[in-house]
Amino acid sequence: MDEAATETCAGGETPASSAPPSSGPAVDRLALDAIYEIAKTFATAPDPIDEVPNILNVLSSFLDLRHAVLALLSEPGSEGAWGTVNPYTIAATAFVRDKAADPSEVIPDEVVRIVFRSGVPLVSFDLAEEFGPDAVPARLRGEGQTMIAVPLRDPERSHFVLGVLCAYRSHEDQRAGLSDLDVRVLTMVASLLEQALRFRRRIARDRERALEDTRRLLQSVSDQNGNKVPPISLDGIIGDSPAISEVIAQLRRVAPTRTPVLLRGESGTGKELFARAVHTQSDRSRGPFIRVNCAALSETLLESELFGHEKGAFTGANALKKGRFELADGGTLFLDEIGEISATFQSKLLRVLQEGEFERVGGTRTLKVDVRIVAATNRDLEDAVARGEFRADLYFRICVVPILLPPLRDRKSDIRPLAQLFLDKFNETNATNVRFAPDAFETICKCNFPGNVRELENCVNRAAALSDGEVVLGGELACRQGSCLSAELWRLQEGASPIGGLAVGRVVTPSIRRSVAERPVERELPPDPAESFPRRKTANTAREELIAAMEEAGWVQAKAARLLGMTPRQVAYALQKHGIEVRKI
Repeated sequence: MDEAATETCAGGETPASSAPPSSGPAVDRLALDAIYEIAKTFATAPDPIDEVPNILNVLSSFLDLRHAVLALLSEPGSEGAWGTVNPYTIAATAFVRDKAADPSEVIPDEVVRIVFRSGVPLVSFDLAEEFGPDAVPARLRGEGQTMIAVPLRDPERSHFVLGVLCAYRSHEDQRAGLSDLDVRVLTMVASLLEQALRFRRRIARDRERALEDTRRLLQSVSDQNGNKVPPISLDGIIGDSPAISEVIAQLRRVAPTRTPVLLRGESGTGKELFARAVHTQSDRSRGPFIRVNCAALSETLLESELFGHEKGAFTGANALKKGRFELADGGTLFLDEIGEISATFQSKLLRVLQEGEFERVGGTRTLKVDVRIVAATNRDLEDAVARGEFRADLYFRICVVPILLPPLRDRKSDIRPLAQLFLDKFNETNATNVRFAPDAFETICKCNFPGNVRELENCVNRAAALSDGEVVLGGELACRQGSCLSAELWRLQEGASPIGGLAVGRVVTPSIRRSVAERPVERELPPDPAESFPRRKTANTAREELIAAMEEAGWVQAKAARLLGMTPRQVAYALQKHGIEVRKI
């Protein structure tokens, strides 16, 4: 018995024959019956996605559309998310499959990519001929297959493609007009699924709103009883979430001491703000707070900036210059992006951190300073130490008290007060009186903000600057207009956006298919060896890393410069500095 005959419909009924009749009206009646069964299932489903396997079995039982598959874009942070081989997952199938298997084993990767990008249905009348024999799933090989794939759109934003619904039909079952009917049926099924998802989202949104109203009511009662807990505000740090409360508690405990602090967290979490808080809460608050961005300076300039230089120490040193360590004497020195300094400079920095002594560049007199070090990084220093890129002794010197700053997505209750703060700053700076409507705040509070607080501030300023009136509506936000960079980045598929720009309901013709397939896709190029090396802005490169890059580039200095993110002149200088002889190949 073949696979289609073993699959049963969701309503428990099986047509008399597993193969559709040859007459047109009979096939149309079966299609109508299938849509009716599918609509009934979606109407009562608490989770539409969980019912999709039953829906796919209905298509197999009524219309003999076999091996049906639903592929959805991966959610950020989940298994199979962006950056992996396939940025989509198989959400449902009409058959049993190994979940650990690659998605391309049940649906051709190139077909999925085309539908995601074009946003229109695709029909491949001979899958093996058009996309190669390997594109045909293993269980369907041995006979010709027609593939029909239609897009599944975002229920809230129809121009976003969230998934692909596809099914196969054997060449033995081909009749005139049957493929057109298959496209219409699958498109209707996708529309029913979109409507079910929209309804479920609205229910979830109403539930969240009810829970929020209940929380506010309880908070109001607590305030009236005199139990109001004021939001935490410490030197510009605002928030009342458990994550930020724990960080501030750690900060208050460690600030009065002289212990070095290492602030860790993603870019945009406000590491400099927390470093200033450590300084102002300490007994050094009357002393200077000096900041240095270690990633913005080359090794030579960084040494001069931190230690200073004597007059005539090098070309252009026309006068004595005090370094940041001298300027921070009696106060706090904030070393931002400390994970980016070179191995050579790490040894120089270690001495001053251990002994509090150093010499200016070009000088011989030893200077002694009393400086508290607060460092910050968004790198995995433990991994860098394991790979020999960061000195272990320096790591243990700066990482005495590590404080992990939570990303904004882990402290969502702080988004609203932060957004209001940024809006107030915008109004004060620009002499305006812009306000956010409730739906605008609601939309902002649901964002993940991968750029964290910095991205939130940019989002608020953009919305306030582009608003047509004094009230910013939810529809005016970038994410609601399809122009939010973060929202687009979540949907990047192998270097190209899956947002469809063609008319809904058109079937992809061979010419359209070729034009879509020929669009430049970064991931289709051979892997760039530069991904193996950290990008740098200077000639501050370790000897081993430089040799590795030169060998990867076949000892071509221009290519090695591209791999390292340097200029050919910087590579030539680094080769001369380390005494590396250029090989002739």
